[in-house]
Amino acid sequence: MIDGDTFDLMLDKTIRVRIFGIDSPERGQAYNVKAKEFTAGLIAGKQVNVIIRSKDRYGRFVCDVYLQDGTYVNAEIVRAGYAWHFKKYSDDDELARLQDDARMGRRGLWQDENPIPPWEFRKR
Repeated sequence: MIDGDTFDLMLDKTIRVRIFGIDSPERGQAYNVKAKEFTAGLIAGKQVNVIIRSKDRYGRFVCDVYLQDGTYVNAEIVRAGYAWHFKKYSDDDELARLQDDARMGRRGLWQDENPIPPWEFRKR
């Protein structure tokens, strides 16, 4: 695991995957470690299916990620409160709803009074 929304996928060669539509806390930001641990708990050592949407400027494959049982990993991370719905790149209504539910339920990073989105943290 690189962080809560990026991991290395082992195929014939290793590819770096950036999970589509979400943005988890950055290194040095509150909940970064917990987000990374949550995502690792979902996918580490498991076979996953990925649907590649694009390749970003860093060479990462931006993907939807599914477990073998069909669980949509992108949504589970947002549901648990360990990522924001990244509205700049995604208009997924389900991710938006899950973020609202997590915020209202004060799950994960939404326990903080005023969590700082990663895109704002990066600007600092």
